[in-house]
Amino acid sequence: MQTNPERDIADAARHRGPPLAGVATVYAILAAASVIAPTAMAGGRHFPSPFEPDAVRWFADHRAAALVSALLALGSAVPLGIFTATATSRLQFLGMKVAGIHIALFGGIAASVALATSAFAQWTLAQPGVSDTGGTAHAFHLFAFAAGGAGVVVPFGLLVAGVALVAGIQRFMPRWLMWIGLVLAAIAELSVFAFVWPPAMFLLPIARFPGLLWMIAVGAILPASRRARSGTAVAPRREGSSAGGEAWAL
Repeated sequence: MQTNPERDIADAARHRGPPLAGVATVYAILAAASVIAPTAMAGGRHFPSPFEPDAVRWFADHRAAALVSALLALGSAVPLGIFTATATSRLQFLGMKVAGIHIALFGGIAASVALATSAFAQWTLAQPGVSDTGGTAHAFHLFAFAAGGAGVVVPFGLLVAGVALVAGIQRFMPRWLMWIGLVLAAIAELSVFAFVWPPAMFLLPIARFPGLLWMIAVGAILPASRRARSGTAVAPRREGSSAGGEAWAL
């Protein structure tokens, strides 16, 4: 059986994995739907803050909406994790061996786990009788809010910062997209102050929802092949080799 050397070289120079833009789009749709759909089902009353009076009654009065919110939140955690794994794997495939990749991996997986944990708490609150348990229900509500808010956004900022720095410095993405990512990451990290200063909660949606569009843009731009970057197919670099501009401290 004859082989095609050019095809073999092309295959070796292309990263194999899910399409990043598609995965990011699925995550964005599910994340947006987890906010919009329950609000519509509850007659326009959005998922309540645990600091609102008698907020926990929302879960009893709009049980179906709460269950849908939990389902969509859990569903969105999956493409977020897949995007994280694929993006960091692609950067490694493109020859990057820096700590920023592993920081991004940690941040994305932590955000995905926090999102799933928040969904579990929401599902618990939607069960019959739970909202009548007073302090226990309020504690679950606080936990769901913390895990789905700063618990998601702060590590998400690490994912954005890691991918933006590694890909931006190596010219895998335009510098303007790198800087947008770094600004979003900074806002995401500052949102941690919501734990001690409630007004800082306004930073959570600023980092999270524009971050969805940033992920889609990165997924569409980040090259999947070495040939797309250099114009010619190149073999994988051997361990110990170096590339200009790779030695930076992250």
